[in-house]
Amino acid sequence: MEKSLNMKEKGGTKNFFRELVRSRRSIRHYLDKPVEREKILACIEAARLAPSADNVQPWRFLIIDNPKLKAQYAKRIFSGIYSISRFAEKAPVLILILARLDIIANRIGKQIQNIQFYLLDIGIAGEHVVLQAQELGLGTCWIGWFNIRKARKFLKIPRKYKIVSMLAMGYSEKRPSKEKKRKKLEEIAWFNKIK
Repeated sequence: MEKSLNMKEKGGTKNFFRELVRSRRSIRHYLDKPVEREKILACIEAARLAPSADNVQPWRFLIIDNPKLKAQYAKRIFSGIYSISRFAEKAPVLILILARLDIIANRIGKQIQNIQFYLLDIGIAGEHVVLQAQELGLGTCWIGWFNIRKARKFLKIPRKYKIVSMLAMGYSEKRPSKEKKRKKLEEIAWFNKIK
């Protein structure tokens, strides 16, 4: 089981955030153990505090933690070509991430800049959820490959909400042991000119 990070365990606050980010993994194996609602709400609170373009806060979170409902939902949305994401059926919690699109700032940003700012906002808020979960000893995995049409129909989601992504959440049964290879810093960042 994954331990929650504790500042004292990690030698104070100096490298706490770096350790938190470094230790976070996409978890695909979960214990059959419910996640406490207080922990789920702490993660959503972290997302609520995230920044957003013009402070429109377009994110909405539909949390599915009822085991029977989750099983029925997962059976529908992870079938057929989406079965690669079937591992998420074992997660005690699925969080559907929605965007409220009838916000004028979202439409103007897309027309003028040709950038869907709500997707940036959702990414920031979702990562707040993921990092808070990591701190609380929970594992998560971002999921983009699922049947969105069936998800909308099954959960009766109104059209004013766009389904953007989903997070699986739970206590880790096992973690990937090897750290994923990352590009070197000089390959992804430059000062003052592109190399």
